Amino acid sequence: MIKERNLIRQIRRIAAASKNPAVITGIGDDCAILRVNPGFELLVTTDLCIEDVHFRRAWHPAQVVGHRCLTRGLSDIAAMGGEPLACFLSLGLPQDLPQAWANGFLRGLLALARRYKVQLAGGDVSSAPQITADIVVTGQVPSGTAILRSGARPGDRIYVTGALGGSAGTLKQLFAGNAIKPTKSSPHFYPTPRLEVGNWLRKRRLATAMIDLSDGLSVDLRHICEESGVTAILISNKVPIANNADLELALHGGEDYELLFTASKHAKIPSRVAGAKITEIGEIRNRRDYSSAIQILGNNGKVRPLPQRGWQHFAGQR
Repeated sequence: MIKERNLIRQIRRIAAASKNPAVITGIGDDCAILRVNPGFELLVTTDLCIEDVHFRRAWHPAQVVGHRCLTRGLSDIAAMGGEPLACFLSLGLPQDLPQAWANGFLRGLLALARRYKVQLAGGDVSSAPQITADIVVTGQVPSGTAILRSGARPGDRIYVTGALGGSAGTLKQLFAGNAIKPTKSSPHFYPTPRLEVGNWLRKRRLATAMIDLSDGLSVDLRHICEESGVTAILISNKVPIANNADLELALHGGEDYELLFTASKHAKIPSRVAGAKITEIGEIRNRRDYSSAIQILGNNGKVRPLPQRGWQHFAGQR
C-alpha cells in the first residue's frame, strides 16, 4: 500500500537526479520558479494518462507507463520546435497499489527526463479509483519562431518522420491476446519524442506547419488543414509503414509520436535528420479544390476522400 508522505519523499529523492538550469526552485515550495532566457517564449503543454484508456497494467509495465506519459508532453514540445525545460506530475493512485508500481513508473519517467535534461519540478499526489497521471511539460523557443499548425500553404509538401502504424500494430496484437515483451526498440512501449528533428526544422525555418502524430495521420493532418484553411492530398504508396502494420494502421493508428510537417516545395528537406528518416507523403492544396479536408491517391490512380478514423475521445474507439 502506498503512503502519501513516503511517496512524496521518494519522488523528491529520485527527481533530484534530473536538473535543468532553467529551474531556480523546484520541489519543496508551493510553486516552482522557472527562468526563461531573454528573447525566448515559454511553451506549456499538458496531457492525461489514464489506466484502461491509455494503458493497461496487464500489458504495460510501470516503467513503460512512465516513459509513455512523459513522451506525450515532450512530443508536443517537439512539434513546436521547442526545447524542453521542466515537467510537473500529478498522480492519482489507488490505495491498494503496490509501492513498487509507483517506483517503476517514476524510474521510467525520470530516465527519459534525464535523457532530455528535463527536471521534475513539482506536482501533486492523491488517492484515485484508477491510476491517473497528469503531466505538464514546459519548454522554450526563441520569440516568434514556434512552428504552429496554421502555417501550411497551397503547394507545400507534406512530410513525416519515421514509420507509421507500429504502435497500433502492437496494440492490435495485444488485443488479439498475444503476449508481447516490451523492448526499448518498440515504438509502442518506448516511443521516441522527435525533439532533435523539431529543433532542427525550427532553426532552419524549413517547416511551415507541424504537429505530432498522437491521434493518427488522418486526424492530425486534418488539424493542420483546419488551422491553415487548406486541404491535403496524400499518396498512399509513399506513406512509410512500420514492419508490423499495414496502410490502414499507418493512416489511422495513432500513438506513433512522429512529426508531421509541411514545407515549401522549394525547401530542400534531407532524407534523414538526427537519425530519423524523413519521407514526403503528399501535398497541400487549395481548400476550394476539394469538398473534404483530406484526399488520398490510391495505387489504382484514383483519388478518394480519406475518412477520419484516428483516436477521438468520447467517440468510442479507434
